[in-house]
Amino acid sequence: MPSPVTFGTDGIRGRAFDEITVDLAYRLGYAVGVVFHAPALVGYDTRESSPILASAVLAGLADAGAQGSNLGVITTPGVAVIAQQRQGVGVVVSASHNPYYDNGLKVLGLGGSKLDLATEAAVAAALLSAPSAPDPHFAEVPVDPTAAADYTAHLRRAVPGDVAALHVVLDCANGAASHLAEELFRAAGAEVSVLHNTPDGHNINEHCGSTHPDSLVAEVRRLNADLGLAFDGDADRLIAVDATGAVRDGDDLMVLFALDRPDVRASGVVLTSMSNLGLRRALSEAGITIVETDVGDRNVLIALEERDWNFGGEQSGHLIFRDHSPTGDGLLTGLHLAELVRRRGPLATLANEAWQRVPQVLVNVSRSAYDEEYVQGVFRELCLTHAVAPEDVRLLIRRSGTEPLVRVMVEAIDGAFVDAFARRVADYFSAAQLRLPD
Repeated sequence: MPSPVTFGTDGIRGRAFDEITVDLAYRLGYAVGVVFHAPALVGYDTRESSPILASAVLAGLADAGAQGSNLGVITTPGVAVIAQQRQGVGVVVSASHNPYYDNGLKVLGLGGSKLDLATEAAVAAALLSAPSAPDPHFAEVPVDPTAAADYTAHLRRAVPGDVAALHVVLDCANGAASHLAEELFRAAGAEVSVLHNTPDGHNINEHCGSTHPDSLVAEVRRLNADLGLAFDGDADRLIAVDATGAVRDGDDLMVLFALDRPDVRASGVVLTSMSNLGLRRALSEAGITIVETDVGDRNVLIALEERDWNFGGEQSGHLIFRDHSPTGDGLLTGLHLAELVRRRGPLATLANEAWQRVPQVLVNVSRSAYDEEYVQGVFRELCLTHAVAPEDVRLLIRRSGTEPLVRVMVEAIDGAFVDAFARRVADYFSAAQLRLPD
């Protein structure tokens, strides 16, 4: 019997054909066919392994007696939207921002929603008991030619405003947005320049996209463009670049959307524990209610649904407009941002006036080396020696859901405190530290 599979914060991920095998993909498709009694929509990104694994998922669905449709190369939120429109479930073959040699399998519930824990457990159990793949090779299923057009039409209905007079540079990460983003933003009236939209199966996320925005920054500056938008491999997140070349992450965008939308001001915002202390201060000063969740857009969505709120997100650029989509969507966020900039003015001015980020550093420590007592001891010691007030400092420690790491994040109004803490922890564990955007 196969070993149990653990679903992380974003499905199952690992090395393609080693951990994410054809057999696993087939069994996942079979499990989805057993658990759900609804059409299953399968989409994938531009990795060389993705169409092969998608064919295995579709074969598993068919052998379980389920109706499966091949949406072809499409974004993760695109699968969610089509599942919502067709009252089906979704399966996405993608490893998001990971390198091409990784891949992943994600299941979206009925209507394209994130799986709740009980349904996720049911899929995991069905996966464990599913039969093995009868063959290592499966015929390709014809791609549904209407899916991409239905998805982009949905985006234009959600954000119908014209963004003419804006020059927008798009970084498609050589991923699933590569054949969608340019046409979408041109249809909205923007002058468009495009980077990294020629996927070859190996170049997805390679020195590009939301996790590597350097080339986008350079191009925005070179072209004197109004706005840069960087997606990741499956385009469920967005990182922006303003006209000055400054990178603007999810925290920047959340505060702007929260302040701009009357429905959000009247209800509140859901954010995760990774969001900057400065964002919390800005929202509180504006009288906007904040609810904090653990990291993961699923957690954000659950909190939104519990309160019937419309907006929340993550610092990484996963933003959820629940009135428009059942999941985070980088293309949708980009359209909303372009419309806001056209209406209210330059992104740099808006963000600088809206809030002030406090120094924040992340140290990634190997799980095998991590020592909680040492980390907490350093934090207590520095709080005393720097005379830091409790409300002016925050320590967050969490296990990564996608990598064998413990993420130690510290932020404080006192930048010297942040630097001292991060240096001591990084030196002790011989770990890498990352200063988050300031």
